[in-house]
Amino acid sequence: MDIKIIKDKCTGCGLCVSACPYDAIEIVAGIAEIKDTCTLCGACVSACEEDAIIIEKIEEKTKPTDYKGVCVFAEQKGGTPHRVVFELLSKGRELADKLGVELSCIFIGSEIEDKAQELIERGADTVYLVDREELKHFNVEPYTAVITRLINKYKPEIFIAGATSTGRSLLPRIAARLKTGLTADCTGLDIGEDGILLQTRPAFGGNIMATIECKTKRPQMATVRYKVMPEAKKSEGRKGKIVKENVDKLDLTSRTKIIKFVEDITQKINLQEADIIVSGGMGLREPSNFKIIEKLAEVLDAAVGSSRPPVDAGWIPYSHQVGQTGKTVRPKLYIACGISGQIQHLAGMSSSEYIVAINKDHNAPIFQVADLGIVGDLFQIVPLITKKLKELR
Repeated sequence: MDIKIIKDKCTGCGLCVSACPYDAIEIVAGIAEIKDTCTLCGACVSACEEDAIIIEKIEEKTKPTDYKGVCVFAEQKGGTPHRVVFELLSKGRELADKLGVELSCIFIGSEIEDKAQELIERGADTVYLVDREELKHFNVEPYTAVITRLINKYKPEIFIAGATSTGRSLLPRIAARLKTGLTADCTGLDIGEDGILLQTRPAFGGNIMATIECKTKRPQMATVRYKVMPEAKKSEGRKGKIVKENVDKLDLTSRTKIIKFVEDITQKINLQEADIIVSGGMGLREPSNFKIIEKLAEVLDAAVGSSRPPVDAGWIPYSHQVGQTGKTVRPKLYIACGISGQIQHLAGMSSSEYIVAINKDHNAPIFQVADLGIVGDLFQIVPLITKKLKELR
């Protein structure tokens, strides 16, 4: 893409200067001029009343065969890689081996260099490391710019990330900049006979599984649900390359500023890491009754989950939501209390090792996936279970 000022049309009114969020335009001798800091965001084009600014598409010079390799976005928090990264490295290693190519990682943040070796020990051949204070906390604009630049530089044919809140925010922007396709919330990845990435994800509320291909654009991009793939095993001392990348100051520019990072203290135990989850639904009747769920969870050292309706009603924060639009979990034990079991909720918890459902409606869909179903009043049953577990302890 390229941006141009049509000098015969420009009146030097300055509307484009006011509209530019990057201070990338100035008026010189009555005509607008574009600085090197321009990001082609297009704000000036919309603001110009004389149609004197145009963004032109430059014909692509690359083709699919110019791209090679599998690349994983190594999401981190507080300098520590998210565990979904280890799942992606496991699947990425498998895909790379099938294609006979290298597996790499893009790892960006602040003071993270000492964690890069673990990514190699989990299967990466190369880690592209960007260690800058400005990237300590996730900010979608600089993260998008940095990753897009690295993808354009190294040209992986496949680029994958976790379907976390970060991945879901980040990858659509990268795909838009690269003008390629993206399949979100995949539960399966494989390589077809023609070497194309087969991206499988639930569709129509989880009623069917769709397998999607991106045949003509590169890289092929996907976000993958957490807890649907095994983690890559750690191989102590495994050798690989750590490539430290320099970042252009322009890539770190953002229209938003992080004032303060506040940890979510409503979750005593991370929902996606928990071995046991106790979840509540609208059967709890009112928000204060989540205390019943919390007491049982406390006895079991479990995390507290929720279906979507209580979250939408403001009874409990979104960080507790399990389901298609929330978090995908895979605990050893999942206890669903007062949850009917709509397909969207089942999509996020049906892979749990053992499911216990408590509901007064014996026709509730949740019983179709439950290993143990208890038909009855949760306000009587859950406190009794909590009391008995306290006695046993």
